[in-house]
Formats: sequence, C-alpha cells, structure tokens
Amino acid sequence: MGAELRIIPVTGIGDITPGSDLGVLISAALQAQGVTLANGDILVVTQKIVSKAEGRLVRLEEVTPSAFALTIARETGKDPRHVEVILQETRRLVRMDRGVLICETHHGFVCANAGVDESNLADQHQVSLLPRDPDHSARTLRERLLSLAASAASHRSSEGEPLEELAVIISDTWGRPWRNGQVNMAIGVAGLEPIRDYRGEPDAYGRELRVSAIAVADELAAAAELVMGKSAGVPVALIRGYPYIPTEGGVGPLLRDAASDLFR
Repeated sequence: MGAELRIIPVTGIGDITPGSDLGVLISAALQAQGVTLANGDILVVTQKIVSKAEGRLVRLEEVTPSAFALTIARETGKDPRHVEVILQETRRLVRMDRGVLICETHHGFVCANAGVDESNLADQHQVSLLPRDPDHSARTLRERLLSLAASAASHRSSEGEPLEELAVIISDTWGRPWRNGQVNMAIGVAGLEPIRDYRGEPDAYGRELRVSAIAVADELAAAAELVMGKSAGVPVALIRGYPYIPTEGGVGPLLRDAASDLFR
C-alpha cells in the first residue's frame, strides 16, 4: 500500500538576514501554526534562505569582471559582473548558448548559472550563491531542530515520544535536460537515504528489477514546491507520512559520476 502524504506550508518565517538562526525561526513558525515536529517528518528548505542565513551574498558593485567574463557578457547579453560571479562558482563550463550558461559547480552540480541567482532578494544589486556545503547546512539545521525540540519537550509537563527521526532537504529550482519547465531538486540532504534502490527486488509480476533506483529526495523536494511557490514567501514545507530510510544522508548518491555520464 502506498504512503499517504501531507505537505504543510510553513508560513510566517519572514525575511532572512546573514546570521539568522533558521532552526529558531522555523520552530517558532511551526509553533505559531500549532504544528509540532514528529518522528518521520521531513523539512524541505529552500536554498535561498539557507544562503541568506549563511551570508552567501555578493554585491555586484564589488565585483571586477575578468576579460573572459567581459567576452561572455558581450555574447550573452548578461551583466559582466554577474558573469564573473558565475565563473567564480564554476568548476567546468558545460555549455554556453542562446544567452544560457550551463555550469558544473564546485559541488559537482550541473545547472544554469552555477546556481547564482538574483530572485527573491530585496537588494537588486545583490546575487545569491549556493551554500558552500549544502549537506553540512542540512545536517546543521537538522541538529539544531532536534536540539530545540528536545529543549521544548523538557519544559512540557506531559511526556511524549522524543523527536529522534527527522530529515532535512535543502532544495533549489533547476531546469532539466529534455523537458521544459523547472522543478525543485535536492542539493543538500540530512537524515534520509536520497535514493530508494529497488534493484534486485521483484516487480508486481515477479520479475527482478534491474535499473529502478528512485531519487526520492528530488521527488520530495519537487512535491514540497507545490505548497511553496516561487513568489508566495513560503520557503519551508513540512512533509509528513513518507516512510523514508533514515541514514546520515548526503546528496552524493544523486550526482552521476563522469564514468557513467553518457553526455559528458
């Protein structure tokens, strides 16, 4: 029997500034909604608020574009300072065409503009970068939320089940090869196995599955976006009811290595 999921938008978090304690803000927002974290819950958190909290912001007026950035800017019609920031976040320029830069970041992600983004920023002269280590960001936030939940439980008179099983996914919105439109994808994972590997198991008719390995962290990130939206000011969603496999997690298994990449 399939899982029945509930996806809850976490509202009222407000604007995030460098140094903001996301754990405290998310916990307070959940409390204001009358929601208490439970074992098995998954929090999907947008990259943008993580980057803001970690100070991963660059003011374009402080950027001096290189000669290469100036050349690309002329060809793409982009701000050369923006291009320079993209290049600094890029390990490998995968493709440049029709004003689009497809880059491999230092994390190993392949995405447009190396994840450098100017949306949802109050200062129009700033751009945001991806977190330096999204897995670390996810682990740190998970540990903070667990600690806050334990502290809150110790102050309650009634005894309940301690919160021990919690997962955090840091998400970003990316395009996909061969498909129009963008979807949320996982760029940082803590507390859950990011891939559900069915290989070796029988299908519904008893045949052995040989290639089915489902990117559940990406699926959960995409599902969460349905209640977040891109302009609704909802940067966090709580997913309840998905029976994930608890592990330390990490986004690594989702990244295709060069040896198995047919398009590299």
